[in-house]
Amino acid sequence: MNRETLLQETVKHIDIKLFDVVELVEAMSQTAFQGRNLGRAAKIYDEMLQDPNCTIILCLAGSLFSAGLKEIVYDLITHNMVDAIVSTGANIVDQDFFEALGYHHYVGDPFVDDEFLRQQRIDRIYDTYIDEDQLRICDMTIAEIAGSLSPRPYSSREFIQHMGAYLEHRGTTTQSVVLAAYQHQVPIFVPAFSDCSAGFGLVHHQWHSPESHLTIDSVRDFRELTQCKLAAGDTGLVMIGGGVPKNFAQDTVVAAELLGFETAMHKYTIQVTVADERDGGLSGSTLKEAHSWGKVDKTTEQMVFAEATLALPLIAGYVYGKGNWKSRSGRQLAKLFNQPQTSSLAV
Repeated sequence: MNRETLLQETVKHIDIKLFDVVELVEAMSQTAFQGRNLGRAAKIYDEMLQDPNCTIILCLAGSLFSAGLKEIVYDLITHNMVDAIVSTGANIVDQDFFEALGYHHYVGDPFVDDEFLRQQRIDRIYDTYIDEDQLRICDMTIAEIAGSLSPRPYSSREFIQHMGAYLEHRGTTTQSVVLAAYQHQVPIFVPAFSDCSAGFGLVHHQWHSPESHLTIDSVRDFRELTQCKLAAGDTGLVMIGGGVPKNFAQDTVVAAELLGFETAMHKYTIQVTVADERDGGLSGSTLKEAHSWGKVDKTTEQMVFAEATLALPLIAGYVYGKGNWKSRSGRQLAKLFNQPQTSSLAV
């Protein structure tokens, strides 16, 4: 083995437009265990799309885009099936923005010698490989964008829009969630923005500009997502994984109440997770538990205990196949913030 042979076969993204899984998912909904749960979750998502008053927030945690699920989220954006995204940084920066720069994730082996991979400058995510040299370029591109902007606090949403502007001005043709969200006015929030390649790029930016640099304001993120909830009225959450994105989106109901507004709990909620509720961790806590906090309406909610690469293609494929997105208009929530539509970075 050598570096060239290991970085050879690229991960291919699933295209839900190529398959009709509607009958399969409906049949699963009449079975038992997680098949029935997945079928009900898919139908709840379709209810969100049919509800003219429902704004849909997609929450993403885990290594999803490196595993071939990026095009699914891209299609959800471009077909008006999601209005805002809350995600971990790795999906948005290390994986989507990384691929938009022209790089790839590669089919790997979970049993390879990791010391050998380290020597070859190859990073591993279970059975997927990433070229560390290319990832460093991604880090430095974030630093470059940061250096082009005015030195002040930014929300992650605001900075990610500048990333989208950078890709548009670069003439990027690769399917990109960041670029599609920028073009469709779908805000992306990454509450833990420094916990990914963006963090390395911003550390570099601040280290080399100690007297004049930008910062990421996570409180502003929370306020802005709460503004989305207040503007939305009824909301539906589609949560893939758990962690910070799950709690961040759910907490907007409580934040709105603390600000003195009467706002409804999230009307529809589905979650795909492999986490266990018994250890008290957030990722596996049930949606019924969230109702006790006043976050989620328990009338229309469904947990699916399944791995994302198995569940998301079926759920997203079902709602695409049903076609109710065709009569739905995107909410264009990014317009709430009067975000400048261009970056000052020359490309």
